[in-house]
Amino acid sequence: MEEYWSLVAFGGVVMLAASSGGIYKPDAWYVDLAKPIWTPPDWVFPVAWMILYAMIAISGWRVWERIASEGALLAFSIYGSQLALNAAWSAIFFGLKNLRLALTELSVLWLMIVLNIILFTEVDPTAGLLLLPYLLWVSFAGILNAKVMRMNQKWS
Repeated sequence: MEEYWSLVAFGGVVMLAASSGGIYKPDAWYVDLAKPIWTPPDWVFPVAWMILYAMIAISGWRVWERIASEGALLAFSIYGSQLALNAAWSAIFFGLKNLRLALTELSVLWLMIVLNIILFTEVDPTAGLLLLPYLLWVSFAGILNAKVMRMNQKWS
């Protein structure tokens, strides 16, 4: 039972990052933006993120339970960095309404997720695999962010 307390801790840390999406959420500004026809319906985003955040927490927990102390600093520095970047995107996109900066920040987030996958896969291949849907979703979000930016030049 003791090892599950660390899972609860990882869930809490991930929920903290996720809370940015609850603070900075789509508003009238977002509704009025021109968006491509392939933009998912609004309800898809919280459902997808709920699943992805659970996978991110489980991935971190799996590595935490297996990692040698000398490898922990780099792996969890990257893990924490990608979570911080994840949280910052909502603030930049919905809060600052800065589409270009949001896309730039998302590019750095994408790179950090790739590094996170590499480091976690070395410790626990399943943990790395759990982050692949996250990478795919962020890739899609980047493409969508870029398209919305091009369609709404005054917000770029």
